[in-house]
Amino acid sequence: MKIGIIQQHNTADIKDNVARLDNSIRSLAAQGAELIVMQELHNSLYFCQEENVDSFDLAEPIPGPSTEHFSALAKELKTVIVSSLFEKRAAGLYHNTAVVYDSDGSIAGKYRKMHIPDDPAYYEKFYFTPGDIGFEPIDTSVGRLGVLVCWDQWYPEAARLMALKGAEILIYPTAIGYSAEDDAEEQQRQREAWTTVQRGHAVANGLPVVAVNRVGFEPDPSGATKGIEFWGSSFIAGPQGEILKRLPADSEATAVVEVDMKRCEQVRRWWPFLRDRRIDQYQGIAKRFLDN
Repeated sequence: MKIGIIQQHNTADIKDNVARLDNSIRSLAAQGAELIVMQELHNSLYFCQEENVDSFDLAEPIPGPSTEHFSALAKELKTVIVSSLFEKRAAGLYHNTAVVYDSDGSIAGKYRKMHIPDDPAYYEKFYFTPGDIGFEPIDTSVGRLGVLVCWDQWYPEAARLMALKGAEILIYPTAIGYSAEDDAEEQQRQREAWTTVQRGHAVANGLPVVAVNRVGFEPDPSGATKGIEFWGSSFIAGPQGEILKRLPADSEATAVVEVDMKRCEQVRRWWPFLRDRRIDQYQGIAKRFLDN
């Protein structure tokens, strides 16, 4: 499968952000991409740096303007597209939602982000209700996609459940970056931890992983922090965690990467982790903590 990824620096101009995404999608499709993945909340700035009720105006229903736009693009280009939207489900009820469009322009499915962070400059609990449709892969013309979103990428349980339900590839639109308060060594430790944990999901499940991050500096509108320098570094890893492509940490970039999907079965034959799982001993995994 040929997979296209788009790592973009966003500004406050939503129309310009979307226009640049459109250009990148067209370019990747022209290069043969069958599946194209964009970053988390790609239409706008990352508004979760502050708690501001006016930011709810950025949300939209599904279906809605963005889904109509990207559905039409997927149909025109005959490619599968993974987008990430601020979903308005009802007044006062919002989600961070990934939407998948099949190559015929139909909405193949959606995933509502399950793990919601609440940290300085990442005040997502103020905006997003945790997902309630579970870890369900989405069937498309290019295969069964296990789509998760950003903070989900730290949780092996989410990746495993997608794999156990037949996902053929794990996909993570994301928005994560450096805090200016951390020194350079700590910043690099965090970036490498982010890469390593997702490569671990690839290895543990014998599946490719696609992680697409935003890039560039975005100021904190409240002034409470020094803003976020999103670290880019979007990558695609194979089923043994091998890096097939990694984009720069400090600039916009796109890429088309050919992934050998048939190889995943061979890797699982070599390393039959699913066969050897001790499912009779895992009852504690559903507990918050195992107190002595």
